[in-house]
Amino acid sequence: MNRLVLAATLVERGAVRYTPAGLPALDMLLKHESEVSEDGLPRKVSLEIKAVAIGAITRPAGALTLGASANFAGFLGATRNGRGLVLHITALDPVLPA
Repeated sequence: MNRLVLAATLVERGAVRYTPAGLPALDMLLKHESEVSEDGLPRKVSLEIKAVAIGAITRPAGALTLGASANFAGFLGATRNGRGLVLHITALDPVLPA
């Protein structure tokens, strides 16, 4: 199974482009920071991951402001050049400020 759910912040967003099939696509960069337990010890995790929203999900993804937090769900795929990973967003749930 290839499924990822990640709480992250939107740090970069490109302009809407269109796939060869005519679907809207939106490239983004997400940042995640948290503390997890690994082998019973606390570990800080910080990462940035490339993400793409394709199709109808581009509308809610495009409505996020830079710095906004959300829970992003989707699957991992190879980048277009085959070097690295990209999160293909299939659902998102914005996190409202407290």
